[in-house]
Amino acid sequence: MSDTAEPQHPARVMGFADVAMLYIVTGVSLRWIATAAAAGPGSVIIWIGAFLLFYVPFAMAVLELSSRHPDEGGLYAWTRRAFGDFPGFIAGWCYWTSNLPYFPAVFYFAASNALYVGGDTAMGLSQSPAYFMWFALLSLALIALLNIVGLKHARWLHNIGAYGMWVPVAVVIVMGIVSWSRYGSATEFSFATMVPSFEFKDMIFWASLAFAFSGCETASFMSGEIRDARRTIPRALVFAGIVVASCYILGTIAVLVAMPQDQVDSLAGLMQAITTTATKLDWLWIVPVVALLITLGNLGAAGGFLAATSRIPFAVGIDRMLPPAFGKLHPRFGTPHVAIIVQTALGAVFVFLGQAGTSVKGAYDVLVSMGIITSFIPFVFVFLSLIKLQGEPAAADVIRVPGGRRVAIVLGCIGLTTTLCAIGLAVMPAADELNKPLAVIKIVGLTMMLIGIGWAIYALSKRRAAQAAPALG
Repeated sequence: MSDTAEPQHPARVMGFADVAMLYIVTGVSLRWIATAAAAGPGSVIIWIGAFLLFYVPFAMAVLELSSRHPDEGGLYAWTRRAFGDFPGFIAGWCYWTSNLPYFPAVFYFAASNALYVGGDTAMGLSQSPAYFMWFALLSLALIALLNIVGLKHARWLHNIGAYGMWVPVAVVIVMGIVSWSRYGSATEFSFATMVPSFEFKDMIFWASLAFAFSGCETASFMSGEIRDARRTIPRALVFAGIVVASCYILGTIAVLVAMPQDQVDSLAGLMQAITTTATKLDWLWIVPVVALLITLGNLGAAGGFLAATSRIPFAVGIDRMLPPAFGKLHPRFGTPHVAIIVQTALGAVFVFLGQAGTSVKGAYDVLVSMGIITSFIPFVFVFLSLIKLQGEPAAADVIRVPGGRRVAIVLGCIGLTTTLCAIGLAVMPAADELNKPLAVIKIVGLTMMLIGIGWAIYALSKRRAAQAAPALG
């Protein structure tokens, strides 16, 4: 890139530690530990399956693609390189819009855990839609402000948030070991109990556990802001992957050691387990501390995803497939402020849309399902891009999938199959959803609306470009 174009890109401020922390804070989502524990010991096997059949292929795809093409925009740039402008735009658009339902969902989880900081008095708000909505709106405003100021400052929220993810898991593991040594396990772990249920209503949550292993794509969107991205991203990816998998598997076991499966709440199960065990061990002082860490962890995760996904419309704006304003930087902070502001505003709209006509739990389930579907659509393009680009010569310094072209194609096919199955399962409403038809209509209808809007924006941008071409000629 020429020197004259360089001001169009933010400064490179992230090193190995920053990228590793970003991967951890966006890769570990404590709500999935609660979801898995509520499903019982069989979820441990599902975690392992999701790791092998989704995370490993996905991480390998990100590793090679980010090394082949360390461009700002991540999967948007890879898909555009492999299949052209329209698939690239739709992949980037779906990933960007997937975070619209993601933000309210993660804030609902953070809000449910924040209640433990306030004690019994605050717990009375656990069924108050107004509390959850205001929490989500104020949190969106906070992370938007930090990201507009820039990654130089916003990265500290990601780094603190990473501790807010793995430290609570470490606490529940330690407490689980102590509780087990004194009182035994509250859940039976045996061959019979650890065999996953293959009933359709129980298989629906498998998509959630596969989705939980997403996040290793986030740093690639900000390649232009990472020092020596070609080397930093793969090393951070391997380190964070070990942390993420350990947190999910060991955290789920620890929750089930602390309390029976049928008592685990799918939103606040981790805090339930900590509270239950702390009561037994007379360690109640630790409950508000861990609750605060979890809240900060989820704020950090939301901030990390906002930082990552805002770079998609920034890159698309530079390519003139969105209004040029998206490709401009803030005159003072050098950040893609237009994309950040637009995404924050639309996220606020989804807080209200997800809540309409349902309970807090129902809203959470709808938002999660929407987030899974719209996130997995671009993942389909990632695996297809990995397969397609095996026919393109790789430079000597490119980090390839171990085993080369054949292994890359096999992993791409495995990841693609897992992703398509997860999309199918995510359409189905949760078993305890009271209004299942409305839930399906919301999930499918809002997803199709988002894709349709993306197609319309792309078509309009191409029409504008075609009309402008004769004038330029």
